Amino acid sequence: MTRRPLSALLAGLLSLAAVLVLTVAAAGPARAAGYRYWSFWESGGGAWTYATQGPATARPADGDVNGYRFAVSADSADATKPRPAPDFAAVCGSGPAPQGTKRVAVVLDFGTAADAPTGERPPAQREACARVDEDATSAEALAAVAKPLRYGDGALLCAISGYPRTGCGEQVATTPSATASLSPSASDSGSGSGADGDGPSVGLAAGAAAVAVIAAAAVWQARRRRR
Repeated sequence: MTRRPLSALLAGLLSLAAVLVLTVAAAGPARAAGYRYWSFWESGGGAWTYATQGPATARPADGDVNGYRFAVSADSADATKPRPAPDFAAVCGSGPAPQGTKRVAVVLDFGTAADAPTGERPPAQREACARVDEDATSAEALAAVAKPLRYGDGALLCAISGYPRTGCGEQVATTPSATASLSPSASDSGSGSGADGDGPSVGLAAGAAAVAVIAAAAVWQARRRRR
């Protein structure tokens, strides 16, 4: 039987290792499009619900809570909720509203530094009780407690209390680990393969495994030649 030279065997295995590493690397997180904007939320059953209409047309009732969160997200499905829970009593207290008025608790979450535009720092999150006319919209309740506001085309809310200074729903490049961003649980995790985000990458592990295979093959071939 003709024995295959060791150099040819090693060359073939090296090619296989390269293919494995490149294949795994190609399966890494792809860059996706996200948008940096203020999302609008309403209270429902003690939890946040993404609003089905904008603050300019929504008309909250007395005792409702409106939430706003500045973050980067791809769409409403992965939008990041305000971090404070909706709690009307904690913001506005108890007792009835004066005749002809209503009270709306407004929660403002300016987001994290990772989501902030370049050169800007998000203010601390805060809550305020808006006391407005009975037929007031959510936008009017927001204006009562968080001026200055800035709007863009189509009544898109661009800035609350002057933040951010510029920009309005601009598109930004993100990765799955970044957006998010977009949720608190995701923003605390790393991009590594380990549970704590500090483990080696899959590509590195595949490369190490391929090198181990090559080394084992070399030892096996050398032993055959000594027989």
